[in-house]
Amino acid sequence: MKIRRVPDVVIRRLPLYLRVLDEIDTDLSPIISSQELGERSGVTSGQIRKDLSFFGVFGKQGVGYSTVTLRAELRRILSLHQEIYVGLVGVGNLGQAFIRYGVSQSKKALPNEGLRMVAAFDRDERKIGQQVAGVPIYSVQHLPGIIEKLRISIIILTVPATAAQAMFDRCVESGVKAFLNFAPVKLAIPEGIRVHHADVTLELESLAYYS
Repeated sequence: MKIRRVPDVVIRRLPLYLRVLDEIDTDLSPIISSQELGERSGVTSGQIRKDLSFFGVFGKQGVGYSTVTLRAELRRILSLHQEIYVGLVGVGNLGQAFIRYGVSQSKKALPNEGLRMVAAFDRDERKIGQQVAGVPIYSVQHLPGIIEKLRISIIILTVPATAAQAMFDRCVESGVKAFLNFAPVKLAIPEGIRVHHADVTLELESLAYYS
C-alpha cells in the first residue's frame, strides 16, 4: 500500500536514489551510508534520511542501508517491482527517439519488473502498422481499445501543441491517470490526474542565460 501525503518533491527524488543503487555492485558495496548515497546523488545526507523517513526505517544509525534491501524498497514504493505499461502518442522525431530510449531503459530493468513501452499512437496512416524499436504503432482511432487491452497506465504526449488537449482528454477518458507531457502547452487537467511537463524549449532558453 502506498504511503499518502508525501510531498511531490520527495517522490521526484526517489528515482534518483534508485538510479544510484542500480549502478552499485552489491557484492562490493553491500552497505551504503546516507553520506555516500548523498555524494553520488547530489542530495545532502540529511535530506535523504528525511525523505526515506516518510516510508519507514530502512537502515541502522551509524551503519547505513543494505543496498539490496533499500533498492527493493524503493522499487516497491515507486511500484516498479511490477510491470507498468507505457504508451506514447505522437510518433514524430521526438516520439521515435523517446520510444528507442524507453525500450533501451526497459532492458536494463530487472526481469518482469519496471516500465515497459508497449504501444505508440499516431494519425499518420503511413506509420500505422509499423514498429519503432519493436513497439507497434496504432491509429489514434483505436487508442481507447488498445489502452484497455494492454493495460496502459502511463502516457507520454509528444504531439503538437494544437493536438495535445484533445489527445490528453481521450487518454483520460480511457482511464489513464499519469502523463508525461512534452507538448509546449498548458493542459486543462481534471482532479485526480497527474501530469509532469517537460518543455525542452523552455529549458534551452533558460540555459541561454548562462552561455
